Amino acid sequence: MADGSARSRTGLLDHAAPVHLGTPDAALRFSGFRDPGGRHLIVDGAEAFELSFPCGSCALLFRRLDYGARALAADALHERLDEGVPAIDDPLLRGLASTFLPEGTYLPLLLSIEPVLVAPGDDHDYFSREQVAHRGIDPTLGAPENPSTGYYRGPTRTTGEHETLFEFLVPMVPPGWNERERVASYEERLRSGGAATVLAVAVLDRTQPFDSADAHTGLVHFVLDGHHKLEAAARLGVPVTVLSFVSVDASLADEATVVGLPELLVC
Repeated sequence: MADGSARSRTGLLDHAAPVHLGTPDAALRFSGFRDPGGRHLIVDGAEAFELSFPCGSCALLFRRLDYGARALAADALHERLDEGVPAIDDPLLRGLASTFLPEGTYLPLLLSIEPVLVAPGDDHDYFSREQVAHRGIDPTLGAPENPSTGYYRGPTRTTGEHETLFEFLVPMVPPGWNERERVASYEERLRSGGAATVLAVAVLDRTQPFDSADAHTGLVHFVLDGHHKLEAAARLGVPVTVLSFVSVDASLADEATVVGLPELLVC
């Protein structure tokens, strides 16, 4: 069950079996697990975000590195998302998604999430709150991890005796860069019950400190389209639909855990 720590709720609306999508020359890709520089989300050839280091016991992390990262959806897909996505089984949508996703295997999820906007260090910041309580402060840093960006939180779920699942939505474009008029327009749309869908690619990262029985798993959605919709939903305190493609290949959690996500998200 969600613990309500971020005042958020979510629901699994639909999901599909893992599917092979993408293109080898996509603008977006993930660096490999064997990269000595660690894991990264790369956009247009630049390292846009640093991700959790693949050691199994290292801290959960998403840290903005490049403020030039951009929304990636084409105009046709943006318009389709504005109409709302009632279900995942949409061949046209999958075909359009394949143009910007890196080639690989994905678990498609359609979620309803009430996002909470978070600033680093504030009362809802995972890195300075739950992560510090879970593992303390890294002595080499002398301070909590810093994502170097505003982000959104979804729910926090206890999924086992020693397992906690955290959900994050990380915007490619910093929330402070959003156009106020567009945010207000989406507020009006959502207030009147209109449809709006956010598009994301996600990883599922699990970490367990070597001296702890407790594990934290982060479902991290990187927002590719829908930045204004997301802020509007957060400002109103209402749910927004999120179509997310969870990368099986780029996640630290094993394939069975990624594929089993739908069962955890209905709790």
